[in-house]
Amino acid sequence: YAFYKLFQGCSNIVNVDSNFLPATTLATYCYYYMFNDCNILTTAPKLPATTLATYCYGYMFRGCSRLTTAPKLPATKLANYCYSHMFERCSSLTTASKLPAATLATHCYYGMFSRCKSLVNAPELPATTLAEFCYFTMFENCSSLTTAPELPATTLESSCYNSMFENCSSLTTAPELPAKYIVSNCYSYMFRGCSSLTTAPELPAKALAYQCYKYMFNGCNKLNYIKMLATGISATDCLKDWTYGVASTGTFVKNAAMTSLPTGKSGIPSGWTVQNA
Repeated sequence: YAFYKLFQGCSNIVNVDSNFLPATTLATYCYYYMFNDCNILTTAPKLPATTLATYCYGYMFRGCSRLTTAPKLPATKLANYCYSHMFERCSSLTTASKLPAATLATHCYYGMFSRCKSLVNAPELPATTLAEFCYFTMFENCSSLTTAPELPATTLESSCYNSMFENCSSLTTAPELPAKYIVSNCYSYMFRGCSSLTTAPELPAKALAYQCYKYMFNGCNKLNYIKMLATGISATDCLKDWTYGVASTGTFVKNAAMTSLPTGKSGIPSGWTVQNA
């Protein structure tokens, strides 16, 4: 808790010395809420740390509404909740930090850029080893985001992509989702409210999991193409309301062996043309 809430709500801090925080090894909660709601801060200090700790950067710049550029974040070994809500509500932020980690930690990017309404380009996300809730609400309500980063992981964890792009109303291109084996809540709410999205990523998994696609495309009112190849849909709420509010007409491509998909908001959208893959 070394700098916990140190400058929280300070309305007269515009800049801080770039070398103000030279530490390379952090401690639990060390910068937690440090600049929270410093609403005229325009420049962040350098953050050279490569050894992180639980919640070390949690909420650090949350509500810094004039911050336009995020600092570099060089760490490749993450900690639970390390970047949680770090830039949430930074409404002028246009450039995100590069995130080089290949192995993630529980809730590591939780809400990191949530409600950054000026963010147009997301950082590359090269990680192939995920963790529970690692990307949970990461870009939620980033209303200027048009293109999602590639998501190369083929082994998923519970809720890993839950709500990742929820209410990204300008998102027109979704990333490929290559995983063939999925887990509980992995994609639930992922694109909910993405009202500019027209084509869903192909969903190759054959056996679905508890709430895996729940609300996934809910409210995507321009969405008119889905290719979903599952044959096992017995998991509880795996398709719950997943296509509620999509376009009234479209094309649904299914596995030719699948004959029991329901019609409606929890299955194939009513009014859509059905094709076999």
